[in-house]
Amino acid sequence: MSAHTARVRVRYAETDQMGVVYHANYIVWMEVGRVELCRARGIAYKDIEQRAGIRLAVIEASCRYVAPARYDDEVDIETSIVKATPRGVEFGYIMRHGTSGQLLAEGRTRHLFLGHDLRPTKLPPAFHGQFAIA
Repeated sequence: MSAHTARVRVRYAETDQMGVVYHANYIVWMEVGRVELCRARGIAYKDIEQRAGIRLAVIEASCRYVAPARYDDEVDIETSIVKATPRGVEFGYIMRHGTSGQLLAEGRTRHLFLGHDLRPTKLPPAFHGQFAIA
């Protein structure tokens, strides 16, 4: 399955006292990456929620930090679907400096599909194609 790349610019508020991006912001950027990957595949999160009543609950998140990003840097977030089933999906992320291409961080998130009652459910077949579920 092909990856999608989104770009963010580091805002001053995302940096810490050392002048580097605060670690929790990488998790936020992962969300940007997966939302944009879904949009590029023809489905917006809000469509899944409104049309099918499905929520994507994060059940696990990890990030390995390699090099710091700083204020005003551009960061490319390459997002791919690592694994998908009717019950859940796992996304992978590679974050690189937008100019140099230097690896900044790598991460993964696992999600469970939930119904409107917040109980685990299966993703409707109409959405399987966007997540490459056979």
